[in-house]
Amino acid sequence: MSHKIKILPEQLANQIAAGEVVERPASVVKELVENALDASATEILVDIERGGRSLIRVADNGCGMSREDALLCLERHATSKIGSSADLFALHTMGFRGEALPAIASVARLRLTTRFAGDESGWQVYAEGGSVRQVEAVGTPCGTTVEVRDLFFNTPGRRKFLRKEETEFGHIADVLTRVALSRPDVQVRLTHNGRNYLEAYCHQSLAERAAALLGRKLVGDMLSIEETSAFGAMLFGLFGSPGLSRSSTAQLYTYVNGRFVRDKVLHHAILDAYRTLLEKRRYPAAVLFLDLPPEQVDVNVHPTKHEVRFRDQRQVHDFIASALRTRLQGVSPVLSGSPGAGAQLFRSVPEGVVSRGADPGVEAAVSPAPVGQYQQRIAEALDCYHHDESKRAAVVPAAASLKGEAVRFDAAHTLPANWRVIGQYLNSYLICQADDQLVLIDQHAAHERIGFEKLRRQLHAGRVASQALLFPQVIELDHREAQLFCELLDNFARFGFEIEPFGGRTFMLKAVPQLLVDCDSERLVRDVAAELNEVDSSAQVDAALERVLMVMACHAMVRAGQSLTMSEMQALVAELAGIDFGSCCPHGRPILRRLSRTEVEKFFHRL
Repeated sequence: MSHKIKILPEQLANQIAAGEVVERPASVVKELVENALDASATEILVDIERGGRSLIRVADNGCGMSREDALLCLERHATSKIGSSADLFALHTMGFRGEALPAIASVARLRLTTRFAGDESGWQVYAEGGSVRQVEAVGTPCGTTVEVRDLFFNTPGRRKFLRKEETEFGHIADVLTRVALSRPDVQVRLTHNGRNYLEAYCHQSLAERAAALLGRKLVGDMLSIEETSAFGAMLFGLFGSPGLSRSSTAQLYTYVNGRFVRDKVLHHAILDAYRTLLEKRRYPAAVLFLDLPPEQVDVNVHPTKHEVRFRDQRQVHDFIASALRTRLQGVSPVLSGSPGAGAQLFRSVPEGVVSRGADPGVEAAVSPAPVGQYQQRIAEALDCYHHDESKRAAVVPAAASLKGEAVRFDAAHTLPANWRVIGQYLNSYLICQADDQLVLIDQHAAHERIGFEKLRRQLHAGRVASQALLFPQVIELDHREAQLFCELLDNFARFGFEIEPFGGRTFMLKAVPQLLVDCDSERLVRDVAAELNEVDSSAQVDAALERVLMVMACHAMVRAGQSLTMSEMQALVAELAGIDFGSCCPHGRPILRRLSRTEVEKFFHRL
């Protein structure tokens, strides 16, 4: 009887491994550059021809290898970086699997030239299709140079799936940018078809390296952060202010212990920090590093090492989201009464913020409640409760529409110094003068942010302000809904609902949030209960509640097209001066637009 199971030939096994490790030329560059960094290189030169199809050459001035190591490094699972399973949870290197070089050699023509410091001569090893063909002594400087020619020459099926030369080189440039951002102390150069494409000299700080690679204008508008957690983690780097956003996550660079990763936990935490600060489908630009004890993170999750697994994902998530949110709040622009405040109106990025560490003079803000994933369907459910909103606004006077503590103008606030309200344009925009600047303010967006911040403070204080119903409403439920309501009574109270069991499967609704008095209360309560039932952590509950607060604020604020008196306009601007995140509404839309005197005079050809 013939055997069906057999051991694969070594060369075939390497080619299969190459399918996991070597996806495209950029994968080769990533593995070779990471090896150079592990070899303590301070200079890395990358030469590319035809998008990596013809040639990939990576040269470094690292420690180099002896003849024996040069031969062993082409054997599968040969590595100098780990020796036992315990080492997997104490990693301080970029690579550790010992798969990269043999996998690359199995699908290309590879020439390895290296010299160990102290050796009289170097060694050159030539391998083709995974087989070593030549080994000879050569004269070469200390370090290692790896040439990879004719990638996928022996696997034409994979070679034909490569994209255009420009596309493949773009991926290579992106990989090298990620690596260069993580190591400002290493000089990196990239050439393509003999032409210099990228050259980053050694820099003293991350801000300098980021400016060289991403652009000085972008980095000039970024904030710096350096925070340490109670569990030994440290978050540092640069991230954009709310006014600096992108349509994709292409400029969201995240690193764990110096390794670039595309981790869902990190990205979700960062986006949660910007919740209510960015519009939908807009993403921040950031270069953020998370350093934590190696035993708290598992990097042995995927062959490409782009994914990691944290021992306590919730802890890491909340630390990042809270640190970024606090930093954003700390530099949130306000209208102060100090001289020249108008020139700094809602300035998102103070001068000099790109230096590592917190800005001097910025007060530490109170850390908000843990953040999590908000529920989109809550907003959709609430929309149906406000179909009469425009009708009500038409018959209620302007001052009367500002009902409830959450939206009433606060007379305690005064208009900032050097500020003057000129008037109202189209009953929708306030025209103001701040020093020598002309400022346009969207009255609905401004009041929406004011109301939202008041509601959120109430939420964080324990519960949203409620209003008792003149006639309590009886709600009869089935057995499953009744059980759910019993479990959610505390969360309903935080919303501003007062619900009491009334015997059996019946509940009594005695109070509702002040801003939702005229809604279909029973339907609202049922839908909110259904959404809260899907939330499985306190952080997600808070996020869902904040989403509801956004809808409340939107429907209870001053409307576009609503006439305001001069005192109301002044009160609105004064209140705007006393809140955090005053540059955008809870949905991320901008509140104001500033025009300098120079811009105005240039428009009228006075300059």
